[in-house]
Amino acid sequence: MVDRVYNFSPGPATLPGEVLQQASKDVVNFKETGIGLIEMSHRSKEFIAVTEGAEQLLRELMDIPDNYKVLFLQGGASSQFYMIPMNLLGKGKKATYLNTGAWSKKAIKEAKLFGDIDVAYSSEEQVFNRVPKDSEYSVADDSEYLYFVSNNTIYGTQFPEFPDTEKMLISDMSSDILSRKIDVSKFGIIFAGAQKNMGPAGVTIVIIRDDLLEKTPENTPTMLCYKTHSDKGSMFNTPPCFAIYGVGEVLKWLKKQGGVAAMEAINKEKAGILYDCIDSGEYYRGHAEKDSRSLMNIPFNLPTPELEAQFITEAEAIGLNGLKGHRSIGGCRASIYNAFPKEGVVKLVAFMKEFEAANQA
Repeated sequence: MVDRVYNFSPGPATLPGEVLQQASKDVVNFKETGIGLIEMSHRSKEFIAVTEGAEQLLRELMDIPDNYKVLFLQGGASSQFYMIPMNLLGKGKKATYLNTGAWSKKAIKEAKLFGDIDVAYSSEEQVFNRVPKDSEYSVADDSEYLYFVSNNTIYGTQFPEFPDTEKMLISDMSSDILSRKIDVSKFGIIFAGAQKNMGPAGVTIVIIRDDLLEKTPENTPTMLCYKTHSDKGSMFNTPPCFAIYGVGEVLKWLKKQGGVAAMEAINKEKAGILYDCIDSGEYYRGHAEKDSRSLMNIPFNLPTPELEAQFITEAEAIGLNGLKGHRSIGGCRASIYNAFPKEGVVKLVAFMKEFEAANQA
């Protein structure tokens, strides 16, 4: 594709070029039906095939066991902050949460509306620069589940290993789903907004174990009950059609790359190139502690805010876009999700070295 820049945006994020090209055709005329994808009935056989195909590919790529449902929901991943406790908690029930960033903090706030929430660990005083080891917190015996965010986009931290506990795990994997192999059977619920690592904005994937569908309190609103959507195959109401289609196309692309294991190796290589540059001197400073570093989001600072602003402006001028860090920590941030090409990381590192040489004090 021509006139494309390297998009380091944290989300909505870069998508594979071939997916964008295919979508540009299907939006106008889907599979020679004479109907554009975004004007096609969600109950047509053509679109049902799209949804079923996307689910089947996700099951294959993540090795999702048969006793789990895959739901395509609306409302963003943020809606899961309240849907999870609304469906699984209630008066007298407790859950344990790990506070490792902005999104876990928001989830904790919502969960407190529905149950007794134990915040067993928080790195807020350290500006969320690390994730905990198992020895740094405990999970109450009467907790229904342990909730954590697997990867934190703003602060660039990621759980290298998932919590080792007998309690059911629930995880927000919005920014690193499909980036590394995981054992789905260790989780009760995995959810992720699509717009960072597996498609366009508009759909949230929820992978939920079958038995949890029966735990919902009777006074739960119909649209906020997981069983409602499970029983109707995510078709209780009109689903986010284009976003589901986009996920399916990205999953096809991911399978052609060799699947999740192959993508994990690529992600480690990409992140390694950038971290090696950051660690090579004192000009660039990473935010996250080394044993908590994310493979997806890499925030870093320069010696002064003025140099950071200059860096971002000059980078954009040569096609390196979206590098401005989150306002809560400033600096710069490179988001290098699955679809982000290695060549973009190499170009960024070359620019970083040139900028340092030209702007040394």
